[in-house]
Amino acid sequence: MRAIPLTVTALAAALLLTACDDGGGKSGNNADSACEIGGVSVQIGSASVAPAAGDTGEIPVSLTNQSAPCTLDHFPDVVLSDGSDTTVPALKGAKAQKLKLAKGDSASFSLTYVRGKEGAGNTLAAKTVKITLPGTDTGRSFPWKYGPVAGKADGSGPDASVSAFQQVGD
Repeated sequence: MRAIPLTVTALAAALLLTACDDGGGKSGNNADSACEIGGVSVQIGSASVAPAAGDTGEIPVSLTNQSAPCTLDHFPDVVLSDGSDTTVPALKGAKAQKLKLAKGDSASFSLTYVRGKEGAGNTLAAKTVKITLPGTDTGRSFPWKYGPVAGKADGSGPDASVSAFQQVGD
């Protein structure tokens, strides 16, 4: 007579353990959530501005997480605008890394560009640069004050690129 209650108890325990599976969902700390532009401070640092047409400039962009832990997983979306939008491609050969940022952690990336000749047909007279973090749709625009951006010789877009995110600090 004791075999039946033990069998029923074992079966019930197995069912309860199966019901506890979280199905691979997110953990309670939300660290796998994409970093939102509204939850980070963004600072465009001291640029190495290209002084003349044909010169290369580099603009560092730093992010500091001001909210809950989050993740940067891929390249930032960077768009230069002169009234119409032109997306800046990722640096050829660069590999994105997944960075988890706790509150107060920082990351950076660089925007490299070739200065174009003022008024040339393939030059982008950018007025703003818009940065959108990977995995989100909301971006933030900043004034572009680094001169015109040269177009690629093949006409495929701006002669510019965006590097991968790098962890800053410890």
